[in-house]
Amino acid sequence: MKDKKFIALGFATTIIASALFLSSSLFAKSDAAFSQQIGEKRLNALAKYTKVIQTVEQYYVDDQNISDIVDKSLEGLLSNLDAHSSFMNKKKYKDMKIQTEGEFGGLGITVGMRDGALTVIAPIEGTPADKSGMKSEDIILKINDKSTLNMTIDEAVGIMRGKPGTDIELTVVRKKEPKPLTIKITRDIIKIDSVYTKKIEDSDILYIRVTSFDKKVTEDVKQALSQNKGKMKGLILDLRNNPGGLLNQAVGLTDLFVESGAIVSQKGRLERENQVYNATKIGTYSDIPIVVLINGGSASASEIVSGALQDHKRAVLVGQKTFGKGSVQVILPIGQEEALRITVARYYLPNGRTIQATGVVPDIEVYPGEVIVEKDNFAIKESDLKKHLEGKLEQIDGKKENDEKKSDEKKNKKIITKEDILKDLQLKTAIDTIKVLTITNGFH
Repeated sequence: MKDKKFIALGFATTIIASALFLSSSLFAKSDAAFSQQIGEKRLNALAKYTKVIQTVEQYYVDDQNISDIVDKSLEGLLSNLDAHSSFMNKKKYKDMKIQTEGEFGGLGITVGMRDGALTVIAPIEGTPADKSGMKSEDIILKINDKSTLNMTIDEAVGIMRGKPGTDIELTVVRKKEPKPLTIKITRDIIKIDSVYTKKIEDSDILYIRVTSFDKKVTEDVKQALSQNKGKMKGLILDLRNNPGGLLNQAVGLTDLFVESGAIVSQKGRLERENQVYNATKIGTYSDIPIVVLINGGSASASEIVSGALQDHKRAVLVGQKTFGKGSVQVILPIGQEEALRITVARYYLPNGRTIQATGVVPDIEVYPGEVIVEKDNFAIKESDLKKHLEGKLEQIDGKKENDEKKSDEKKNKKIITKEDILKDLQLKTAIDTIKVLTITNGFH
């Protein structure tokens, strides 16, 4: 890049000249003495930075290209700001654009930093990571034979992404497992269907699963609601293991259920980063009882939706505390081939609380697991009697036809069966909660 050539020719002169320009702009302030003091501090700091660069270039055991030294210093600077800020060189910037603009070969896993450890936020449903058994809150110790200690998120993602059909091994630490697990995953083209709609068997409850917030989420959910309008007495919105995505989709989805007031706000140092996103009354489903399922893999946009619905008392949250990712990042290009990903603001929910590092706490805390069912072998019911009365409905000819139709729907996974419900305690609790809300709100 031209910039780097310029740095190589006269790095120290450029830094000092920039510092003089920055300091001189401060003298326009009313307090000239204070401005001069600030300007001198900038000069001293930048002079120190220049001296360190020159020292490394002169004395380090291996030859170091000036451009590489600057890149490494920028990587260190950005990574020390927070876990989500980073410097993207030519390759990383290109990979980022491929990921956001089209398909890519990878695992289908979203990762973040938690207490300095590379942690799985969530595997995306239907991807190689999901099929291999990766779970939310798994801590990745190694990627192949490379330790993740001191590895940035971008470095980790860069290693995990690759040519479809190639294998990778992740060594992970998982809660309640006595020793680390080695999980082999085959990379594939990542295609994401973000919205799945199903019905709960023998009920008027609609189930909508949102796996990530891509550009069609609001539209797809709105279509599902429209198709079932007048037929549903309750809605279960499943945001478990949803790592987030586009802010406007989180706002749009929440707006489907909230008539007025703030949905989310963001605040940063710059005035342009301070924004409030409000609900609109048009097209609002304001009278449907809603339960939102969340867990430790629900992050960012998922936390905005669940937290806003909770603050507006529009939904009951069931499950576990969310991940706690409430910061806003933007991509700022540097020239044509490099860029900075930098945190510019934090999200705040309608009541003013922050998501960052705290997450959203469910109204009803339920841990994952199966529903324990104990059959009472000593109980005798009418159906057990030798000459019990046959139900007249059993004799209707159309019954068989209906059963066949239901069977086809189950095969196509459009129906969540009783067997499915018994395997998911959080879902069972959500269904029971919807039934209570339906009765208390007079929908029965």
